[in-house]
Amino acid sequence: MAELKMPEINSVIIAGNLTKDPVFRQTNSGGTPVVNFSIACNRRFRDSNHQWQEDVCYVGVVAWNKLAESCRDNLKKSSAVLVDGELQSRTWKAQDGTSRTVVEIKARRIQFLNKRKKNGEEDEEGFIEDDTHDTHHGPVDDDGQMYEYKYLSSD
Repeated sequence: MAELKMPEINSVIIAGNLTKDPVFRQTNSGGTPVVNFSIACNRRFRDSNHQWQEDVCYVGVVAWNKLAESCRDNLKKSSAVLVDGELQSRTWKAQDGTSRTVVEIKARRIQFLNKRKKNGEEDEEGFIEDDTHDTHHGPVDDDGQMYEYKYLSSD
């Protein structure tokens, strides 16, 4: 009888707002760019009394290489993003000698959802220019302008 194997799927898509400015650094070995930030994702639900409630989930995100540099240049506290990536855990020793573990999203693609401003005026396209990645058109804003989404990949 053939042995059944669980599929290896590790995929996350989440949208939220940055809780603070991203932290950019370069690794000691090789100077590889890396950025860390966390987002707050709101969830609305009805409680047992059928009243609307809201819950907030805070999620850490890490991005590497060109994607890290794009995040450094385009994101700040309260920026809206959509993150496509995978869960990863890492463990390290804290200064007090205890072992710490964190689960975070390793980003593959990040979509910047805020409109950017050029010289004090809103840029209708609203996203970083990078001709090496796919462009997708999305929903229309309140002024009837179509948002243009740039998917930035860690590849």
